Amino acid sequence: MTSNKVNHRRKEGIIVSKKTDKTIIVLVESFKRHPRYKKQYKVSKRYKVHDPKNEYNVEDKLIIEEVRPLSKDKKWRVVGKVKEFKK
Repeated sequence: MTSNKVNHRRKEGIIVSKKTDKTIIVLVESFKRHPRYKKQYKVSKRYKVHDPKNEYNVEDKLIIEEVRPLSKDKKWRVVGKVKEFKK
């Protein structure tokens, strides 16, 4: 039995740079647990993300998705902006 569902890798991060055309730098933070000591620690990674319309700005919170390689370093594209509720 085959499934039509496609599973892509998605991550959530904040834009930290927008200096190049059609490319943004997104910082993704996550927590890891040390295998022996069980302490959690924060890990951050920066991804180059394709933004074809240059519509997002620095400090926007986005969801990104892994796609085929678009250039040497760019293998991610923007899915959408995360809506935050302000109190």
